[in-house]
Order: sequence, then structure tokens, then C-alpha cells
Amino acid sequence: MTDATAAGFEPVARGLYLEGLAVDYERDVVWYSDVIAGGVHGLGRDGRTQTLNPERMWTGGVMLNADGAVLSSGAGGIMWNNPANGKSGWLIHEIDGQVINGINEMMPDGTGGILFGTNDIEMVICGGTPRPSSIYRLTVEGKLIKLAEGINFSNGIMLSADRKQFYCNDTFVCTYAFDVQPDLTLANKRVLLDKEDVDGMALDADGVLWVTGFRSSELTRVRPDGTRLAPVPMPGGAITQIRFGGADMRDVYINTVPADAGDTLKDGGMPTEQRSVLYRGRSEVAGMPIPPARFTLG
Repeated sequence: MTDATAAGFEPVARGLYLEGLAVDYERDVVWYSDVIAGGVHGLGRDGRTQTLNPERMWTGGVMLNADGAVLSSGAGGIMWNNPANGKSGWLIHEIDGQVINGINEMMPDGTGGILFGTNDIEMVICGGTPRPSSIYRLTVEGKLIKLAEGINFSNGIMLSADRKQFYCNDTFVCTYAFDVQPDLTLANKRVLLDKEDVDGMALDADGVLWVTGFRSSELTRVRPDGTRLAPVPMPGGAITQIRFGGADMRDVYINTVPADAGDTLKDGGMPTEQRSVLYRGRSEVAGMPIPPARFTLG
């Protein structure tokens, strides 16, 4: 995709501010959230649609469970919804006995559980300065382990295919890299990418990190050693999230918003027009598959 242009991308959905993204490879469905209009929306290759939690705002992260349930983050924690039978519930709703302020992005930990970052939705809503967030691991058995703290505003996260590197976007600051220890704890925090508007991220099959920016109309690509590759231009607007999919993992899905929408949201403003777009395109490079979690739900 080094020579890719925006010409190969087609709009497939619209909303007020599209954010979370997950691809159900088995069912060929892309799930995306609208943090302002609410809900998590499924779009099949055949054009069929389905909406979960239509009234729930501030869902920043979406991923799949092995039983087909959709996990969605946001105020109060992480919910699960099974689109096949309509059942739903909370995966995690409290930390240390307190209802969770907010959770943003999620990533499978490679053992059936997940990694996730908290965020300060209370301050986001009122346009205040968010309090620091933390990174946690929720094991498949339900044990909660704090892995890192003092992140200004945790956003996109990724775990390398060999489970040796963990990446975290700290929005308004930079992208961090951590070494992953054998017990999945994190060590050696360091700046990988010095870029303030970092938002979502994905990894390709070569281990290259693709980073989106809520003020950027191109994808930043960086190797694990910090070497930048040529950026990839995208359709107009800024990009909040990216995921790979398709039978060959070369389909690319991106959520875009108007260039000033992220800063408007930061200051407490709300978009009122459907100018946020989900695009689908193709990549010369395959993406790294993101396996589902394996929680026993319900």
C-alpha cells in the first residue's frame, strides 16, 4: 500500500463521529461505533445492517468474543451483546468497587482475555481536562490486573503477534511501546512515535504499526524500532480508527471525521451533521488478524 491513494476507497456508512472498529472475519461483518449518535452498528458485505445498544454514547472500542458476541467499551465499562440471540450484559462494570468512569480501546491478550485502557468520559463530556488513565488486563477467568498507569489519555492499543511488544496511543502526547514480559506484565515504557494527535492503530503482517490521527488525513506507519515508513494518504478528513479484514486480510476499513471534529469534541462541542464516514479499501500489505476473546458470557 506504499503507493496507495484515496481513489480506491468507497464510503460504506456515515454517522456523527465514528470511532470503534472491529471485523468479524467468520461472518464478514464490520462493526463500528458512533460515540455521539450512539450504538454499535454491524454492516455485512451483503449490505445488511444491525444495531446494538442504540442509546449508548461514548463507545470508543469494539471487538469480538469467540461466541460471536460483540464487546463494546464506554461509560460504565465493557458491555457484551450477542447479535444472534439478543442477549447482553456487562463484562466488567466496576474497578475496586467503583462503577467505571470509562473504558476506551481493547485488544485480546492472546490467552482468551483482553487488554484495555481506561478514559475519563466524565471530563470528555464537559470539555474539561481528562484525569490520567491506566492499562489493565482482564484474564479469561475474570481476574483484573493493572499493567500501567499515568497515561494521559489512553486510546488505540495493540499487542504484537509474538506477544513481545505492546503499543499504546496516548492522545495529545505520543505513541508508547512497552516490552511484554512472560507473565504479560509490561516493562521498559518508551516513546515510539512523537505525534500529538494519535488515535487508533492496527498492525500489519510484517509487524509495522499503522497509526491514525484525529487531525491527520494520512496513516502514519512506524516499525517496532521507531523507523517511519512512507505515510499512506486516505480520503478527506481525519482518521479515528483502522482495521484490516477480508479473506486475505487486505481489506482496509477506516473511520474518518472532519479535520476539526476531534478538537471540537475535546472542547465539549458536539457534531450535528453526518460528516463522519466509514470507508473500505484495499491494501498491498495484509493486516495482522485480531482474534476474538474467549470469555464465557451470560
